[in-house]
Amino acid sequence: MPRPHGFSYAQRADGTVVITHQGRAAGTLRGGRAEKFLAEAGGGDDQLVMARWTGAYKFGNERAARNHPRNRSGRRDSR
Repeated sequence: MPRPHGFSYAQRADGTVVITHQGRAAGTLRGGRAEKFLAEAGGGDDQLVMARWTGAYKFGNERAARNHPRNRSGRRDSR
């Protein structure tokens, strides 16, 4: 599984943290959650931390789940 990339974050004057992924807003953290994120982001792999906090990371099974018979009902595409 490839490592997460393309994340960045900015801390605003009011303490809010905005996390972006490839230029688009992926999450906004306020209050205690923002403080916890900043403490965690300071020590380690920032890309992985931001991916976990936003939920914008993949587990590797999306393609298999899409093709499962239970998930194919109602779709008429030929994937």
